[in-house]
Amino acid sequence: MKRLIIAPHVDDDVLGCGGILDKTCHVLYVGVDSHHVVSAEERWQEARAVAKRTGHRYSAFDAFTVNRYSERFPALIAAFESAISTRPDEVYIPERTSYNQDHQAVYDAAMIALRPHDTIPFVPRVLAYEQPHVLMWPTAGPHEVNYFREIDIEEKIARVELMKSQVRDYRGPDVIAALAKLRGAQARVTWAEAFRIIRWVE
Repeated sequence: MKRLIIAPHVDDDVLGCGGILDKTCHVLYVGVDSHHVVSAEERWQEARAVAKRTGHRYSAFDAFTVNRYSERFPALIAAFESAISTRPDEVYIPERTSYNQDHQAVYDAAMIALRPHDTIPFVPRVLAYEQPHVLMWPTAGPHEVNYFREIDIEEKIARVELMKSQVRDYRGPDVIAALAKLRGAQARVTWAEAFRIIRWVE
């Protein structure tokens, strides 16, 4: 099993898929640059700390500047097509109902890159992952999920807390736990992460 997780920024992978990150996963960060009061090196240190704990691999594009992804949309599609050429079994992309413009651009570009095409490997399973802000403030219609994975909530929170610069307010442990509790109740387990199936072929 090979899983590709496309993350607009460092921390999106942990917020949306932190409970399923393991050695089968490769996280592709679209952009890692200095933003506000957080340096690029600090973000890399946080990414390395999470990867050391989970055993997953990661990489990043160098040419994409945070909050300006839409300006290089064709290059974004090409970059995702290149990543898909590694033939992952599953691809996870950020849900488009986010108010974050980079998440919207990444979703749209990934959907184009994942289209059935004779020169692009067919990915049998494509899922959209959610984050707290997507549930609380959806911007493009109702937010729906239809696939659940049971998780260890203490482990997910420990991974989130390794992204020290990003732990605040609606991304704090209490909110992470509340969302996992809700999704767990829907799935009849204690804690869960939820996803929207875009494509599923056995």
